[in-house]
Amino acid sequence: MESNRVKNYRWVICSLLFFGTTINYLDRQVLSLLHPVLEEQFQWSNSDYGIITAIFQLSYAFFMLLAGRFVDKMGTKKGYAIALVIWSVGAIIHAFAIPMGEVSVQILGVLGFSGLSISVTGFIIARLILGVGESANFPAAIKATAEYFPKKERALATGIFNSGSNVGAILAPLTVPWLAYYYGWQSAFIIIGSLGFFWLILWLIFYDTPVKQKRLSPEELNYILSDSTSDIKAEEEKEYKVSWLKLLTFKQTWSYSLAKFLTDGVWWFFLFWLPSYLNKKFHLSGSDIILPLSVLYTMTMIGSICGGWLSMYFINKGFAPYDGRMKAMFYITLVPLIVLFLVQPLSGISYWVPVILIGLAASAHQAWSANVYTTASDIFPKAATASITGIGGMAGGMGGALVSFFVGKVFDYYHRIEDPNLGYTLVFSACAVAYLVAWIIMKLLVPKAKIIRIEEITNL
Repeated sequence: MESNRVKNYRWVICSLLFFGTTINYLDRQVLSLLHPVLEEQFQWSNSDYGIITAIFQLSYAFFMLLAGRFVDKMGTKKGYAIALVIWSVGAIIHAFAIPMGEVSVQILGVLGFSGLSISVTGFIIARLILGVGESANFPAAIKATAEYFPKKERALATGIFNSGSNVGAILAPLTVPWLAYYYGWQSAFIIIGSLGFFWLILWLIFYDTPVKQKRLSPEELNYILSDSTSDIKAEEEKEYKVSWLKLLTFKQTWSYSLAKFLTDGVWWFFLFWLPSYLNKKFHLSGSDIILPLSVLYTMTMIGSICGGWLSMYFINKGFAPYDGRMKAMFYITLVPLIVLFLVQPLSGISYWVPVILIGLAASAHQAWSANVYTTASDIFPKAATASITGIGGMAGGMGGALVSFFVGKVFDYYHRIEDPNLGYTLVFSACAVAYLVAWIIMKLLVPKAKIIRIEEITNL
């Protein structure tokens, strides 16, 4: 009935994606906040922790490629729901990492693999399952955004739902140390991991594709589909079989994927190593770390939304969607290029100096991500959006895994030679230049947008 229809229902969908992404990042952030506790309890080295986080990123990367195809095949509603169940289970079973590790080490010992750490093995298994489920979050969310928003609004909508990752990173330090202190570290994984099931109920109730959504007014549906071409109607997309091999023949695919490969690892570094950095560099832990991390990730939430707004500003000024995003992204690359080189030289003043500088760089990353994600839906038809996001996400996850692995090795090496500050300087310097390099590659591969038609990427 007309009275039940909401004029701006697409923003209700954006809210669902925001809260889903918030839970997604809450679940993956628990381990990094408990790292100092677990490191002391299980005697982990930086390399041990680097391997655990790298396994998560490798599983996330590999399955993100499959997740994109899975979401395109299953549809956004079912695909997202199944993924959430998997990642919530994966988050919860971190609490049982030790018994899982004991069983796994015994089995591997029978197969001839000996000398494995029980705790490291158990957490690797849990992180692997978490990565499998979480890999579908962004392919599903980007596809939902492409379904519900015209191109000029997509970067803003992406920036808003992507800011859920920052809210998750803010809520994690407010809750995880408290839960671990009063109820044990296992409780943090169980309680935080269970939140996804409450969101799942709302998702199943309120989400459907626009053409099937009874809460959507005809006027809003027409607005959503206003820049769709006649061959890419939402109700017909499920009939198309997108060819991965054909997708890989386009420079646009490689432009998007290389940008993710070069820059996603920076965000993973911030996410997984910042609590450890603040602990080792400034001896902050437990409740001491709550305020600086909360301030830092509040900054990134603002950056995510501003990044989407900036490209929309250029588009409203007359730029084509892709050109407007590239212009915005160039200005965004300058922020980490400036601030990250200052982190180590100015860190002696106060721990707040690196917190604010890293916060600015992390804000720039989220602004960058809001636009990079949207370049895929600017160029490719909606039927391929999740697949392209999956390919790029796989590249980003691989880049993140390499960063985690090598950062652990770098920090261990410079710790051994008693010069940890040089290790931090090298890592922050590499992060500083990553975005400008990625932007140059994107501009060289795709100087101007060329819209890909559905016939070009299918086997029809």
